[in-house]
Amino acid sequence: MRIRPARPDELPALQDIERAAGAAFRDLGMAAIADDEPPALDVLEHYRRAGRTWVACDDGDCPVGYLICEPVDGALHIEQVSVHPDRARRRIGRALLAYAADRAREEGLTALTLTTFTDVPWNAPYYERLGVRVLDEAGLTPGLRKIRAHEAELGLDRWPRVCMRRG
Repeated sequence: MRIRPARPDELPALQDIERAAGAAFRDLGMAAIADDEPPALDVLEHYRRAGRTWVACDDGDCPVGYLICEPVDGALHIEQVSVHPDRARRRIGRALLAYAADRAREEGLTALTLTTFTDVPWNAPYYERLGVRVLDEAGLTPGLRKIRAHEAELGLDRWPRVCMRRG
């Protein structure tokens, strides 16, 4: 599997990956998450132009997973990581996170951070298996507090969420 920066013409495919990956939330009673639209093309383009959109590709160089991120308070914050369900359980998400961690180290960033649902098996429990730890309230940086406040405004706190950090 190859991981590389996303190309502009691939951004609609990333939206398709997000929609397909999000469908599994419906089975957990989280239809609002399953029905949520993926990041808009202009948002994905913003991350891409900043060099913060990476894709995992199949043998034909077609994206099967992606990750978008941005620096927040000295760490690289994972805004979204998604893998097409047809490619699940092949360590693609793990590879994307490892790639992001390598890029963070190259940039002198101290850690990876993310926010996620606590009770979704492929969210917090998955990240914990990868060595990402839950932050308590005292461990939240100003940037992470701002992100969590925005998520609450969007209604994501209908389900338990946490901030996590590795590094």
